[in-house]
Amino acid sequence: MPDLLLELFSEEIPARMQAKAADDLRRMVTDKLVAEGLVYEGAKAFATPRRLALTVHGIPARQPDLKTERRGPKMGAPDAAVQGFLKATGLNSLEEAKIQRDPKGDFYIALIEKPGRDAIDVLAEILPVIIRTFPWPKSMRWGARSGKPGSLSWVRPLHAITATFGPETEEPDVVKFSVDGIETGQTTYGHRFMAPAAISVRRFEDYEAKLKAAKVILDPQARKDIIFADAKELTFAQGFELVEDQVLLDEVSGLVEWPVVMMGSFEQEYLAIPEEVIRATIRNNQKCFVVRDSKTGKLTNKFVLTANIEAADGGKTIVSGNERVIRPRLSDAKFFYETDLKTKLGDRLPKFEQIVFHEKLGTQAERIKRIERLAAEIAPLVGADVAKAKRAAHLAKADLLTEVVGEFPEVQGLMGKYYALAQGEDASVAAACEEHYKPQGPTDRVPTDPVSVAVALADKVDTLVGFWAIDEKPTGSKDPYALRRAALGVIRIISENGLRIQLKSLFERLLKQTGADIAARAPKIAPGIGKTVVGADENDLLAFFADRLKVQLREQGARHDLVDAVFALGGQDDLLMIVRRVEALGKFLDSDDGKNLLAGIKRASNILGIEEKKDKRSFDGAPDAALYGLDEEKALAKAIGEVQAEASAAVAREDFAAAMSAMAKLRPPVDAFFEKVRVNDDDPKVRENRLKLLNEIRSATRAVADFSKIQD
Repeated sequence: MPDLLLELFSEEIPARMQAKAADDLRRMVTDKLVAEGLVYEGAKAFATPRRLALTVHGIPARQPDLKTERRGPKMGAPDAAVQGFLKATGLNSLEEAKIQRDPKGDFYIALIEKPGRDAIDVLAEILPVIIRTFPWPKSMRWGARSGKPGSLSWVRPLHAITATFGPETEEPDVVKFSVDGIETGQTTYGHRFMAPAAISVRRFEDYEAKLKAAKVILDPQARKDIIFADAKELTFAQGFELVEDQVLLDEVSGLVEWPVVMMGSFEQEYLAIPEEVIRATIRNNQKCFVVRDSKTGKLTNKFVLTANIEAADGGKTIVSGNERVIRPRLSDAKFFYETDLKTKLGDRLPKFEQIVFHEKLGTQAERIKRIERLAAEIAPLVGADVAKAKRAAHLAKADLLTEVVGEFPEVQGLMGKYYALAQGEDASVAAACEEHYKPQGPTDRVPTDPVSVAVALADKVDTLVGFWAIDEKPTGSKDPYALRRAALGVIRIISENGLRIQLKSLFERLLKQTGADIAARAPKIAPGIGKTVVGADENDLLAFFADRLKVQLREQGARHDLVDAVFALGGQDDLLMIVRRVEALGKFLDSDDGKNLLAGIKRASNILGIEEKKDKRSFDGAPDAALYGLDEEKALAKAIGEVQAEASAAVAREDFAAAMSAMAKLRPPVDAFFEKVRVNDDDPKVRENRLKLLNEIRSATRAVADFSKIQD
């Protein structure tokens, strides 16, 4: 079957847009093909700095013929309705229509046959529309046509469109169309400098081969592989080691069509700057990789750059040019760093009194004071020194006012650590300045030093409580203050460090304090703000944590309904114990005893639900032992009493595995009860007693979890 080759050749496409643009082109074309009945075998899109390309193979040469039925008006309908039906369906008269019998009457049915078109004609129709509606984040108009209505808007000036279609065994045809005066053809162009001449192409195979001969590597992954392999080899040959950077590699591969890797250097004196600042300077400004000494593990005064040309002088001029740019950048970074060292972190803090964190939550200085108080409160709970935790919280945000962080925001926290160490702060205090932001994502590590843990928790909890107090909660997909990430951070810090913190009482106290602070501050900041504050509920915030915990546990393979079952017991705010209880519950339900007991408990709950609804009452209270007429009733009642005591004792000592083992003992008597006992006995007193016994099953199992929340 025929294949499609499409290339859109333009000026340089920004590297950050290329991957999405290639995916958008593939998606838009293939979606349109399928919508037109042209089901293809495969498609792949490519991007270089100067072109988007797409190959779709196995497209049928022609659309299938379509036969559709269209229902018309009833027989005897007004003439206007009949004429409208005939016009819409292309029928000459009602004699060409069929009659369809229906309970509501007899209706006219038109059988419409639509012959399929040649695929090349369909492509000529859909491709211009796709090009004109392409979803670039930013686009432009250019040239004489730019002022005319409907002129093409593209990311950069579009120069040529290659579009061919045909089977492998034949010469392909050009898909004829034009966009803004650009006619399609079979001509593309190679490397801008090394092979700028026009190239005639037919289908994808020779297109890719001819581009490579013209110094263009079409596949972005192939360019990445070349850059990475050559950079590793170049650094290894000189006894160094490449500092790998996948994000930078993705970007650099989008800046070149013919990657050529070279190495440059800078003065040794700049190695006095923190390594992260050197890396940020070279990476952000010149898109170059830094190099590490494999023996010492420290950065060297070398860097690796990727050129887009095989220079006649072997790249000396290109390397020299990069060095000339990097030196002053590093000189600026060194100046910023040395200037920052002259001012202590604590001396910068008064500036925060003029910086508003949020109009309802006060200044950054006020927020820092709240974090200090909270860090001191949390410190004993996590085994941290209170004085160190307060000192770390006091200094943690100060590096936001430094020159280096102002230039490179990505090193915030890290620079705080360096400056704290330079001014003689305790190592734990310095580490907390960096680590209190962690974890910033699911792959980021959590802090483990107790001081860092205390400040990290204080920072995140203050953020959550503050925005909860002013009713700025996440809604749908919107979370402008990253509260979901903050909650997940708290969960990970607590669970991975094995911490015991009662969140509900903490939230309750902080929400009251925050509300009082807001009310007192409001008239000074902006009249009326205090009136807009919504009374926040610690239970609502705890439920938010429950939702985040479900996400966290689901990512770890646990069932979210088990979290519901544990939280439904009420008063569950010790995240570590919740996690352990969920783990034990999950293991129990994976066993035969667990599955069968769950089925029995569900059956008991269902019967109770039906009967409670029917009688409009609940069946609370202890059953009367004198009314037990069957051995199975007596055995179940005895087992419930023993299991409830044993499970409650196990839960009290936080041995959840033992609690589950105790629950398993209920399985035989529950099974026997439902096999031998008729709950809805003819005697009303016996019936009520047996329903109370079923309620006892439900109550006993609630020592571990609310089994009604567990999905079958």
